[in-house]
Amino acid sequence: MTAYKSKMVERIHLPAREEREANLEAAGYNVFNLDSESVFIDLLTDSGTGTMSDQQWAALIRGDESYAGARSFHNLESAVEDVMGFPYVVPAHQGRGAENILYGALVEEGDTVLNNTHFDTTRAHIANQGADPVDCPVPEARDLDAEGDFKGNFSIEEGRKVVEQVGAENVPAVVLTITNNSAAGQPVSVENTRKVREFCDEINATFVLDACRFAENAYFVTQREAEFTDSSVAEVAREQLSYADAAVMSGKKDGLSNIGGFVACHDETLYEQVKQRGILYEGFATYGGMSGRDIEALAVGLREAVEEAYISDRVGQVQYLGQLMAEEGLPVFQPIGGHAVYLDAGEFFPHIPAEEFPGQALVCELYREGGVRCVELGSFAFPDSDRPELVRMAVPRRTYHKEHIEHIVDTAKEVWAHREEVDGLEITKEPEMKEIRHFTAELEPRA
Repeated sequence: MTAYKSKMVERIHLPAREEREANLEAAGYNVFNLDSESVFIDLLTDSGTGTMSDQQWAALIRGDESYAGARSFHNLESAVEDVMGFPYVVPAHQGRGAENILYGALVEEGDTVLNNTHFDTTRAHIANQGADPVDCPVPEARDLDAEGDFKGNFSIEEGRKVVEQVGAENVPAVVLTITNNSAAGQPVSVENTRKVREFCDEINATFVLDACRFAENAYFVTQREAEFTDSSVAEVAREQLSYADAAVMSGKKDGLSNIGGFVACHDETLYEQVKQRGILYEGFATYGGMSGRDIEALAVGLREAVEEAYISDRVGQVQYLGQLMAEEGLPVFQPIGGHAVYLDAGEFFPHIPAEEFPGQALVCELYREGGVRCVELGSFAFPDSDRPELVRMAVPRRTYHKEHIEHIVDTAKEVWAHREEVDGLEITKEPEMKEIRHFTAELEPRA
């Protein structure tokens, strides 16, 4: 049962097929280059694209726009400590700003940083420091059909292998991403989090939680981890976050806001380092590149994110989309994640080799067929890696309804029906930094 009702609406429009064809060509077959007005249903990301609550809109009016010592910042501090358990907070304009100020303080050239699976901006920030980002997923994370309640877990075994190769002194940080976005939004167990904490203590590394979707992850823990079946989402979130030295957060995910982020930590020394970098790159320590009104909305959103009615509805809608896809025989990563449904483009287009980007071809076909915009997270987004050819359908929070979900499924079914007719793509223009090429690169059909 839906936990909310619509209080504001926005008209959307499905352009004619001929217009969609022209839009794709003009965008260089990269849907990041499409105008939003040309998109009917936008599943490109769930980052900052959701609908805020009436309480968040009310909070905007209370925003204190003072440059220093703003009341709004203290409200955010209180929310972070109450919900997440961290006493120190450095705000940033969004998650990648928070990554910049944290990893710039922790990582140096020649270092190696471990992660269950690095996401694109995380990988880019690590690489930009001259360090090597190394993924350590559990084996089942690479198997789209494998069973497992926590396929997002970090492999301690793989982590130890890397440490043996590079030396513990060269691994300053271990990152655990919850949920594991690049591994199809799969959750991470509290048991695994504890093991990563022990591993970090063994090698004297800072333990960082990428907490963008901490509430969604906590919900899965209450459903799947026996120790926590009688716990609330709020209780699990506090427990899981308590094992980390620091957390990096995009408020545009489980902060339920349209902008904002922060670094939170327990250690005062690390806090001071991050705060000084925050002042340099983001803004003074009590606004960090955000307006006071947006800080207020984020403070409210953090509290709402761990409410049982909200989070069960949020994850339930994504599960519903995935189940409909699976019932139609479409190749969906199982089990369904918390914020998105991931399609296996390799199975959609087995005739398209990785070097011709089957995932990006699928993204283009979904837009061409139904005006649905998604994102590729395979060989195009992650060059020189062995990532599976996934396409992510990220569902914005509190935004779409049953009819929209059904249109998405009908669109994917139609693409599946003519999948043998689809050709691969080749890159015609790309930026120098390949780790972020999927945002701006241009392509064209191979045939």
